[in-house]
Amino acid sequence: MFLKKIRSEGLAQLSYIIGDGGKAAVIDPRRDCGIYRDIADREGMQITHIFETHRNEDFVIGSCELADLTGAAIYHGEELPFEYGRTAREDDVYEFGNIVLRVVKTPGHTDESISLVLIDREFSDQPLAVFTGDALFIGDVGRTDFFPDRSKEVAGFLYDSIFEKLLPLGDHVLLYPAHGAGSVCGSGMASREFSSIGYERQFNPALQVKDRSDFIQRKTSEKHYYPPYFKQMEKYNLAGPPHMGALRRPVPSAAGEFASDMDRGLLSLDTRSPEAYSGAFIPGSLAIPLDMIPVYAGWFIPYDRDIGLIIHEFTDVEPAVRYLTRLGYENIISYLDEGLHGWEVSGRHYDRIPAVYAGDLKSRMDGNQEFTLLDVRKAEEVSAGRLPGSTHIYLGEVPERLDEIPRDKPIITFCGSGRRAIIAASILKQNGFEDVQNCLGSMAACQAVGCSIRSD
Repeated sequence: MFLKKIRSEGLAQLSYIIGDGGKAAVIDPRRDCGIYRDIADREGMQITHIFETHRNEDFVIGSCELADLTGAAIYHGEELPFEYGRTAREDDVYEFGNIVLRVVKTPGHTDESISLVLIDREFSDQPLAVFTGDALFIGDVGRTDFFPDRSKEVAGFLYDSIFEKLLPLGDHVLLYPAHGAGSVCGSGMASREFSSIGYERQFNPALQVKDRSDFIQRKTSEKHYYPPYFKQMEKYNLAGPPHMGALRRPVPSAAGEFASDMDRGLLSLDTRSPEAYSGAFIPGSLAIPLDMIPVYAGWFIPYDRDIGLIIHEFTDVEPAVRYLTRLGYENIISYLDEGLHGWEVSGRHYDRIPAVYAGDLKSRMDGNQEFTLLDVRKAEEVSAGRLPGSTHIYLGEVPERLDEIPRDKPIITFCGSGRRAIIAASILKQNGFEDVQNCLGSMAACQAVGCSIRSD
């Protein structure tokens, strides 16, 4: 018997492969799915079953690709009209040697959500572990805001799923959720990725409620952001996404060709660090640091535009393509050959975003200088501590709220460390804002230098 967890960087998505007796099952596979077949081959197993705990909103599921690779059957919940796969119903049982996976319906996050109870018959017929999808996380529970017209109903469903089906499995049962810390499918998740039902029962803040009504009140009062790309993910994950095949290999593009492509509508995605982008960037390009692509690309990149990459070094191409492909982007056609150096030596214009040291920001605020401090953090971060006089617009909402940002004075973008702030700065520059600066280090640096910080 073996069980392996596969973590997808950036998305904080967790998938699993488990097997015994020559057969294996994969739970919630990602789109670049060769890793599961590689693991199965090393373990001497054949992947025969693929389970989806729910229709995912934040990434393209890899079930169809993996089924094509392995011949495995796909199973998911029955409350949605999936155009592929088979239905897994309450108490259905699937056997893999001594392993048994039993289906438990756990709606709330979505209507068709299921969990999979793991039993090792070599020792007992009692549950050993449970794969909970987005119902129960380590340190949190799934969000229930996808159905605003049924908010109380679905929150109640999640309470019933957790308190009547998952917690009664037993305190000893190990917990394997579909996401970890950093996922957009919840908040407050623990940074560790191991726990038990008993530990969560006692210490998970979302479970420390008096009763069902208290839980519903807690869930319906939460504030979550809804990226526009979720709709595309829901579409793909209901009908089955286009077949991916091998990861696309974008071609190198010389500066002149890259510039011509931009003139024809190519979206230039700069994946370098905030410090590099601040020093020199191609006008019109969108900055998203490489490891932040999984979280923020879906907010700002439309699906009908070709994408060209600006990278720090060649080895950044593959992860950038991988991150974008997991979000359903099929049109990554090129990368700038020689990076910004190639652009610079071609004599083409480049721009810069002045970096603001936190100590200088403090001095400007103490001296009552005129500027707009644009804080693009999440609402809960701002509530925990903000700089006096700052303007708060969440990063994902900046393009829709540009008219709330004055253009007649300098703008300093600000976040937790300066990484999200550089994305905001690039968006402002794309939209004709001229005097844009970025506070590198942002709140972390301000805390270090003693800025005045207020909490709501």
